[in-house]
Amino acid sequence: MNKPEALTASMPSSMPGPLSEPLDAADQALVDGVLACQLRALAKTITLTESQRDDHRARAQKVLEALLPHTGGAMRVGISGVPGVGKSTFIEALGLYLIEQGLRVAVLAVDPSSSVTGGSILGDKTRMEQLSQNPAAFIRPSPSACSLGGVAEKTRETLLVCEAAGFDVVIVETVGVGQSETAVAGMTDIFCLLQLPNAGDDLQAIKKGIMEIADLIVINKADIDPGAAMRARSQIKTALHMLRPASPNWTVPVLTLSALKKDGVAEFWNTVTDYRNALGASGEFEAKRRHQALAWMWDMIDSGLRNRFRSHPQVRQELPALAQAVEQGATTPAAAALRLLGYV
Repeated sequence: MNKPEALTASMPSSMPGPLSEPLDAADQALVDGVLACQLRALAKTITLTESQRDDHRARAQKVLEALLPHTGGAMRVGISGVPGVGKSTFIEALGLYLIEQGLRVAVLAVDPSSSVTGGSILGDKTRMEQLSQNPAAFIRPSPSACSLGGVAEKTRETLLVCEAAGFDVVIVETVGVGQSETAVAGMTDIFCLLQLPNAGDDLQAIKKGIMEIADLIVINKADIDPGAAMRARSQIKTALHMLRPASPNWTVPVLTLSALKKDGVAEFWNTVTDYRNALGASGEFEAKRRHQALAWMWDMIDSGLRNRFRSHPQVRQELPALAQAVEQGATTPAAAALRLLGYV
């Protein structure tokens, strides 16, 4: 696959320009460093976008605005699957293969945060030892910070920063729990679901809605039991016929491979290329990105409204008493909510 061309179109003259103020010297240095793919500047910029401080958030938005014209050129690949399916092994094998093809690869690995301590192990660089040492690769483990579905809130911003740095492929790995698949499918170009042979009733996956959002399904560890892998492939292909295709231009393929032995990795990437070509020819590829950007805006609006609501002085003053009243049954949740919402 050749290096992807930038997908961002120039804004019409009637559209508003950047909303941020001019950059100061420090932030301009970050922008210049990212565009030059200096790893230190790249890491510092990502850390800035992940910060919860208000002043850091303001700076991060200025930097992202400056980087935006340089984004959109990477292929965004989402990888998900249950723990133990071999996501890290597969991503390392895929990353090394892509580097051999002359591409530069960034991996955004979202690590689950403990709901008790709030900490994360962030051990993805250890699991991808060969890839992490390759100068054409960049691996960034980020804590989920207990966000919905285990996907870091700032993963989208990090993805844009990596694109501005010139990476040709950006891989987003989820922790494989609950609604993280939906979140990653909403920020990537192709969503790939890894499955295991002998994983059980394939109808369960349909019930969970996972297969409905998958653009490509892979049976990993096929070398352990090739017969079981082929049976699983056949069962999943049959199950897919029960679902309505997400795109009229694409039928979801089911592949078998062994990431450990690097068998089938080339076929996987050829399928990703076929997907991009099929959706690109119809205009669906660019339309998907536009819809994702709009959904991202509304997500940010919802998040901002929640933060403003919680920080409102009257809400902060009355919330503890109303929460206690709801717990004790003295008032209904709806009545308490309406009263609090009346302040904003």
